[in-house]
Parts: sequence; C-alpha cells; structure tokens
Amino acid sequence: MTNQHNNFASSFILCACLLVGAGPAAAQAGLLTPSAVFVQGGVAETASALVVGANWDWDWQRPTGWGTWSGYWEASFGRWSTERIDGSTSHDWVTQLGITPVLRLSPAGGGGWFVEGGIGVNLLLPIFRAKDKRFSTVFNFGDHLAVGRRFGERGEHEVALRVQHFSNGGIKKPNPGEDFLQLRYTRRWL
Repeated sequence: MTNQHNNFASSFILCACLLVGAGPAAAQAGLLTPSAVFVQGGVAETASALVVGANWDWDWQRPTGWGTWSGYWEASFGRWSTERIDGSTSHDWVTQLGITPVLRLSPAGGGGWFVEGGIGVNLLLPIFRAKDKRFSTVFNFGDHLAVGRRFGERGEHEVALRVQHFSNGGIKKPNPGEDFLQLRYTRRWL
C-alpha cells in the first residue's frame, strides 16, 4: 500500500472514531443537532476523497405496500486528492462543499436494508484538474445511488456502498465528470 493510501485509511478511521463520540455531547449541549453524522472514503479514476458531513431527517414518511419512503438533507465537506498535472510526486487537493436532498426506500421486512438516491449541489474549490481531466466550473452537481444497512441495538449505525457522479450538468465545457465508488459509515442519533 502506498503512503497516500495509508494516510487516507488512517484519516478515515480517525474521523469515524471522532464521529461516533461527538453526537451525544452536542445533543447534551443543546446545539442544533443533526439526525446523523457520517464519514466516507471514495476512489475514482483520477482522484480519491475523504468526506465528512451531517444529515437532517425530514419530518415525512410515505408507507407503501412494499416499503417506506423517507428522506433527509445532507451537508458534506470533503477533500479530493489527485496526482499533479506536472507529473511530480506530490498531490493536488480540491475542497468539496455540498448540500443534497436524499430519498430513501426501506423495504418492508427488509431487516435494516435500504436503497437511496439524491441529486445535490457542490462547490469544488479550486476547479478540479487531473492528468487527463479538467472541470470547467467550480459549481457542480453530485448525484448518487446507494445500498446500505442499518444495524445496532436501535439501528443507530449504518454502512452504505455508494456510486456518486460529479459534473456541471453541461453548464460549460469541458464537462468530463468524475465517478466515485464510496464506502460510508453513518452514526445516527435516535
């Protein structure tokens, strides 16, 4: 494993540990507390990413014969790493800020399993550039599909595998987009 991957894995584990302990203290302090916090790591063709964020559940559910629809708002902060364009051994960094409405379907009798999808807005600062790829805007859309499972005594833990695409939706060219495969851990405050 390369040094970059070791640092990435260590950062992912540290963030997960911090998030597990952070929620109860914030709730006791009377702060505007999210429904959940998360940490996720992802890899793409030309980048890797570490993202942290929070979810705020909607006060809405729609039961159907085959499951229950629900949703939440997601706010995220991430850092993308990519090889420098000049070919040096160092890496360029891009900061990601995003807000996404997410719809989730929890199948009836699904034992904690869920599927979800969302389309949100993201700022990528500075404009994302990699060896063979260059975005043309700071403003981008991020859409994802995920499958995951809730577990724990009260369903307070979640793990999800996600596929997420970032692009500017054709606002300006070039618009190559970037596709990530992500693993997310979420800690819910019930």
